[in-house]
Amino acid sequence: MVNNIKSILLFLAIILSCSLMAADNNPTTIKIALLPDEDAATLIKKHQRFKAYLTEHLGREIELLVTTDYSSMIEAMRHARIDLGYFGPLSYVIARSRSNIEAFAAKTNHGSSTYQAVVVGSVRRGVMSLDEIKGGDMAYGDLASTSSHLIPKKMLLDAKLQAGKDYQAHFLGAHDAVAMAVQRGHASAGGLSKPIFEMLLERGVIDVNKVRVLAVSTPFPQYPWAMRSDLNPVLKARIKRAFYQLQDKNILKTMKAEGLVPVSDIDYDIVRELKSALDL
Repeated sequence: MVNNIKSILLFLAIILSCSLMAADNNPTTIKIALLPDEDAATLIKKHQRFKAYLTEHLGREIELLVTTDYSSMIEAMRHARIDLGYFGPLSYVIARSRSNIEAFAAKTNHGSSTYQAVVVGSVRRGVMSLDEIKGGDMAYGDLASTSSHLIPKKMLLDAKLQAGKDYQAHFLGAHDAVAMAVQRGHASAGGLSKPIFEMLLERGVIDVNKVRVLAVSTPFPQYPWAMRSDLNPVLKARIKRAFYQLQDKNILKTMKAEGLVPVSDIDYDIVRELKSALDL
């Protein structure tokens, strides 16, 4: 009799556990992580309109999060502590290799869903070309950043400059921190996203007379929005529709986008190839 009761209780515990897991796949509050490439408070503040838009179109509470760095964002997705995330191409590729997630949207600009990285030099240090980085130091953003590490590192490698041999690499975490370090002469050069660099110039954060663009990369696929693949299919469809139908100009301006279009995992194979080439 006791054994039967224990068996029944165990069965009920399993059923309850499964029910809770199913509920997680159709959350009443959707947790969305924003890429930590700028100050967290600034990112959350400027995405409040987007939060309100998603709340209205999905009929659910939206919680915006900014993790401390790219790695913690990857881990948060791996443990299903977030439902959606705005990743850099490299951090998405890494997260995808460790998690059951899928890329589904990316922004467009000038009719294209690609973007570029730049390597910038310090005018104060007299760095006028990639060659003059040799013997100096290079500022990167996050280790898992595409445009603030992966791409500029390959650009320097193509110019016969190898990290640890021809220059010292330093990781500062965010794109704006890289630009500021170069402007102040704390680094000979730095790598960051071209759109972010142009935004910093536009806002007057960076002085064009103090920071010189040394090289611009070839185009790469835009930062993807990715979601947990195990989310409820109806919810996934609603999320995609909300993203693809976004037309609010104020929200799109904040995203520095003309619109959001569908993407898939295969679009990021070029990033996987580059990651492999650099043995990262």
